Amino acid sequence: MGSRTGSADSNAIFSSSTDGENVARDVEKQPTAAQKPPSMGSAPNGGLEAWLQVAGSWCLMFNCWGIVNTYGVFQTYYQTELLKNESASNIAWIGSIQAFLLLFVGALTGPLYDYGYFRHLLAVGSFLMVFGMMMVSLCTQYWQLIIAQGIVVGIGGGCLFVPSVAILPTYFSTRMAFTIGVAGSGSGIGGVIYPIAFQRLVVSMGFGWATRILGFIMLATLILPLVVMNPRIKPSAVRKLFDASAWTEPPFYLFAIAGFFGFIGMYMPLFYVSVYAIDEKIMSPDMAFYLFPILNAGSTLGRIIPNYGADKTGPLNMFIPTLLGLAILSFSWISITSSASLIVFTAIYGFFSGTFLTLPFSTVVTLSPHVGVVGVRMGMACAVVSLGLLIGTPVGGAILSRGGWTALQAFGGAALLVSTVVMMGSRVAKVGWGLTAKA
Repeated sequence: MGSRTGSADSNAIFSSSTDGENVARDVEKQPTAAQKPPSMGSAPNGGLEAWLQVAGSWCLMFNCWGIVNTYGVFQTYYQTELLKNESASNIAWIGSIQAFLLLFVGALTGPLYDYGYFRHLLAVGSFLMVFGMMMVSLCTQYWQLIIAQGIVVGIGGGCLFVPSVAILPTYFSTRMAFTIGVAGSGSGIGGVIYPIAFQRLVVSMGFGWATRILGFIMLATLILPLVVMNPRIKPSAVRKLFDASAWTEPPFYLFAIAGFFGFIGMYMPLFYVSVYAIDEKIMSPDMAFYLFPILNAGSTLGRIIPNYGADKTGPLNMFIPTLLGLAILSFSWISITSSASLIVFTAIYGFFSGTFLTLPFSTVVTLSPHVGVVGVRMGMACAVVSLGLLIGTPVGGAILSRGGWTALQAFGGAALLVSTVVMMGSRVAKVGWGLTAKA
């Protein structure tokens, strides 16, 4: 399928102005019965069951992305307390491996979701996340944290991530980006609650019990998805494990490349802004810690408001200014030397980062020819962009140790600028140069 054809089919199926019956009719046009995806039927676009899926997805995001967005507070604690003898780059590998696996495991969980193993993924992912955090509470050495926090928690989050977003387009066709944004706000709230809880508890109860209580919070909030979430579409008898045609479609592969560079640069402040505030003596350690909740509070709004607009403009049209805004903010970070300006920077950067983290899901849906390949394409895109997430912050830490803060900040901004240009290429490949075209 050529890129233009794929884009046209995608718009026909997933346009916010298309009702559920049109979606079903377009899906049924697939060439053979063996390849035909399951019919969407009439997506409810509301109702108790549909919104329960959003609530369950919110809880999954609260944990799988919420704990990733919390890693900055662990980075600061490990650098100043538990792992003083390790470099910032080495410590960053713990969080980057965790985030990398959350996305990369999606390359496997996407097809498993398509095959109908939704509830199995929820059960395994929930167990691994809770078990991993309990094991973190016992860790005293670097390699132990790599295994428990980086690998076990990361794989657990990866089992939950793709199912949490892939289920929503089957319940919402007209408000897809908005509902994904609402569900994605859970990761922002998790990024507010988890660091505050950790900071308060580690002072009064020590690292072990602080981390165990985070594990108990995970356990409590992962019960609801297991109870209420239910896939609406049954898997077909024949299912692809890999959709090779996606790599022949310029809109899709350019989108994946843009995501790779975007994830290289975007997480620099999320890992290092608190350390920056302490090193540059802009804030005290106690005050610098609150930059993480401020950033994640901003990201909560960024996951909802722009996604509401993305249903009207198209997600790619919203993605490009988001990336450009992140690049400009990253370069402006270089000149920040006061606590007030750093707080404002953190809140605004959080808003844009929240948009960046939720728009990919609805974008993949619009770049897919039919609903039957959404899961596998989401997994394929995650496999590519996760590599940027894996190397970005450790490389940033190495740059920091050799070139200082200005070099790290410029590196993040440059990566985001490259991402902006490539994302523009994806949009042009999909709809051409017209500024008013929905994409």
